[in-house]
Amino acid sequence: MTQFKPIGWPTVIPRIVTSDLAGLTGFLRDVFDAQGEVRSGAPTEMRMGDSIILISDGGSVRDAMPAFLYVRNADETYRRAIAAGAESIETPVDTPYGDRRAMVRDAWANVWQIATYRS
Repeated sequence: MTQFKPIGWPTVIPRIVTSDLAGLTGFLRDVFDAQGEVRSGAPTEMRMGDSIILISDGGSVRDAMPAFLYVRNADETYRRAIAAGAESIETPVDTPYGDRRAMVRDAWANVWQIATYRS
């Protein structure tokens, strides 16, 4: 079978186009411990846990993107997001289905729902 995607990549990968590549990738590093280096001429690959998100520096910025992330500690990640300039949409709360969940909007209008599963 012919390889149809890069080895190690998932089938579904979110992509954000921004006019502030350095700012957004810095936010992802500070808040979500994302790993990756800004690339010129190609989308920047940011690894967050076992997932990849592509960030592109684009002349025509597209609409903001919502995302859901599982993190080790939703409360701590929420605090880091607020300290990094995100706006609170939902403070951390326990849900009836086992998640400790919060939601923030970053300075680029992307909405990040963050959760830690509690069995």
